[in-house]
This record gives sequence, structure tokens and C-alpha cells, in this order.
Amino acid sequence: MACRSLICLRFASKICSQNSLHANLLALNKNAKAHVLNRTTSFFSKRTMTNKVQWPELKSSMEGFYEKPPEDDNQKNKEKNWKKMKWLFIGVGGMVAVGGGAAAYALGSPAIDEQGKIVEDEFSHLPYIQQFVRRMISRLEYYNKMIKEPSRDKLLPDPLTYPYFQPPYTLVLEMTDLLVHPEWTYQTGWRFKKRPGVDKFLEQVGPPNFEVVVYTAEQGMTVFPILDSLDPNGYIMYRLVRDATDFIDGHHVKNLDCLNRDLKKVIVIDWNANSVKLHRNNTFLIPRWKGNDDDTTLVDLAAFLRAIVSNNVDDVRDVLVYYRQFDNPIEAFRENQRKLLEQMEEKEKYEQQKRQNPSLASRWPNHFLKR
Repeated sequence: MACRSLICLRFASKICSQNSLHANLLALNKNAKAHVLNRTTSFFSKRTMTNKVQWPELKSSMEGFYEKPPEDDNQKNKEKNWKKMKWLFIGVGGMVAVGGGAAAYALGSPAIDEQGKIVEDEFSHLPYIQQFVRRMISRLEYYNKMIKEPSRDKLLPDPLTYPYFQPPYTLVLEMTDLLVHPEWTYQTGWRFKKRPGVDKFLEQVGPPNFEVVVYTAEQGMTVFPILDSLDPNGYIMYRLVRDATDFIDGHHVKNLDCLNRDLKKVIVIDWNANSVKLHRNNTFLIPRWKGNDDDTTLVDLAAFLRAIVSNNVDDVRDVLVYYRQFDNPIEAFRENQRKLLEQMEEKEKYEQQKRQNPSLASRWPNHFLKR
């Protein structure tokens, strides 16, 4: 019996090798399928009959070679995970539905006073469902307006009257990348770097020359500590933050109409054209400061603002519109200042020579004498 089992095992290995050959031949040439099957069958029958091995004995000895493969565990895991995912979706959907229903009920319900009584409003006379919907829409519009529009109609108090002194001009400054520059490192996190000359600048443009206002789209919790450290002397009179801006086309825009000041006397210094697009005629755009230490923009800017005050300009928009044609108005102002100094030096030289020798006056060009 052991000899027969050994023979059967040898037959099985040969059959497997013949079947492997059979599969390869099928992949190469499908037309040879019948020939390979006949060859395998004839070999099997011949070897079995030669050694007198009966089929029942061969079948019992080959058990285990063709066992049913184990069921795929990955498929079970996929089905299990999908069931969990469905329950998760159902739970999230239920929470969203309950939360949305509670929010809708809170928005559509009438107000209640301290005694628990319903406060009547303009929708109380309507049918219940209609007043519920109308009240919810009205409150949604209110919250939308609160987000997109300034928090109050007058951003600044009324101008000071006698005997108090009100500066003749209002200077509106951006904070980020104009007075300070945010920087971040792994060691320190976020820090704000002071612009070179900012202390001297605030001293020169502060009262009594200008009413200085910082107007920025940053949050108040960020702005107030920075300005407390930046301006210990109190040259900045007012601080306006994000809740004082209009939200238009994805940008926080500074609305000077709510500033409660005469726009003929308001100058806005900024680098972002999108934040001042409602009042471009009142804006003096300068390049954005990126934190470099060799910057001298604030020195020239202070000279420009002092020139407006010294000349007692009636409508600053005329000056600002002129400089708007230049890509770098500070550079243009610096060039105009250089030309003006040259003219003043020439004129002073001419006056000295005229006092020393009046006959030299006839030698100067007529166009210079008319200046």
C-alpha cells in the first residue's frame, strides 16, 4: 500500500507539471489545446494501467492537493469597513439635520422678553409658517450685513470744537507692511518688525499737523498690543480694525464715507489697491515694505505730508490724483523736491547777484524771472 501511495504521489507531480505545461501552451497557441489534453490523458491512463493502480486508491491518495482555497480576508474587511462608513454617514447626516433644524427654529422663532412673553414684531400679524420663514430670512440678512458692512455708521467721533484743537488733516495709515512687517521663524513664531524711521515718522506727522488713524483689516486682538508697543507716546489717535471695513469681492475694503470726516482733508497711505478701491482719489499708494533694513520710505513720506501742511492745501485729492500717475509716487516726489531745491538755489543766487550788481538782472532768461 505504501508503494502504491508513493507511485500516486509521483503521478500527481508529473500531472501538475504536465498541467503547467498545458497552461503555458494555451497562452502561446490556443490551437494546441486539444493536443495537450489528449497527451495528458493518454499519459495518465498509460501509467496507471501499467502499475495497476485503481482510481479509488489514486483519488484517496491525492486528497489535499486540490483543497478549496481559503476565503479572501480582504473582501471581508472591505465589507466591514463599508458598513462602518454607512453608519458614520448616517450619524453625520443626522447631526447636520438636527443642528440645521435647531438653527432654523432659533432664527424663525419670535423674541421673548424677561417675563417669558412673546415680543411682537413686524411679522406677528402673518400666518405662523409665513411669519416663521420671513423672520428667519430677515435675521439671516441682518447677520450677512453685519459681516459685510462696517459695524457702525460713524467710525470716528465728531471733530473737536473750540476750545479743543482739531488737526486740519486726517491721516489714515495701514499697519501691516507699512508700519510693521510680520515675520515667522521656528524659534520665535510670529513677530512684527518695526519699519526703519517709524518712531520719527509718527512724531513728525502726529498732532498738531495730522489726526493719525490706523485703519487695517487685521483683527483687534492682533492690532491693539502691537500699536501699544509701537506708539507709547500716543501719536495715533484712533484705531480701526476689521469690523470697520466693507467686505467686497473677497477683500476687506476701507470705507471713508463712514469716517465722519471731510474727504477734502483725508489722506490714506496704503500699498494694497484693493483695500482702498472705493476712494482712490484719497489714496497715496506706496510700495509694500518687505522687511528690509535699508528702507528710507518713511523719511520721504513725512517730508511729503509736511509739504501739504505747510502749503495749506485746500483739497488734498488734487495732489493725490497728480501723484497717482506714477508707479512710485515717493520717488516722483523726491525728484520734484530736487528740482524745487535747484530752482530755489538759482533764485537765491540771482537775488544775491542782483543786490551786488543790478545790471546782471538783464542777463537772466525771461522764463526764470517769471517763476
